[in-house]
Amino acid sequence: METNTQTLPKGALCTIKLELFFINHLNRIYCAKSQLQERLPEIRVHAHFSDLIHAITETLIDVEKQVSRMDEIYLLMGLQHNFENCQGVIGLIEDTFSAINQERQDPEMCDLSILFYLQQIESIEMASFKMLNLAAPIIDKKKIRQLLKENFDEASEDLALLRLITAKYFKG
Repeated sequence: METNTQTLPKGALCTIKLELFFINHLNRIYCAKSQLQERLPEIRVHAHFSDLIHAITETLIDVEKQVSRMDEIYLLMGLQHNFENCQGVIGLIEDTFSAINQERQDPEMCDLSILFYLQQIESIEMASFKMLNLAAPIIDKKKIRQLLKENFDEASEDLALLRLITAKYFKG
């Protein structure tokens, strides 16, 4: 059996492939952030624990800033966001969101479902921003790397806050 192996230029991934990777994943995280921006106000209405309500409000503010930064990245690259190939991300978000709706009658379980949802989404976003930051040097624009770093840092802070609230919630 013969295998077809193609070699990339010595020492690096092909620039075109890496740029396409970057754009596709930027689109996915943009899609996730847009979905979160739409859902957070609705989720906040169902939250009961005051610290959780505050965290949702803070997260919404951060998400709005992150989407704005990604809009700036698209502008710097001369591109527009594209929601093709986002069904997986949307499906994950919607599936987790449905768990919140199923628990609306039980305040404690609803809050735990919200915490689970938000932590899961923030973890995915952090991983995405980290990967984008690793791929960004090929684009050779410091401003894009800085915007991605700011988004990663905010997602990290939001996740840390959610973990703290979860621990506090269990301590009662």
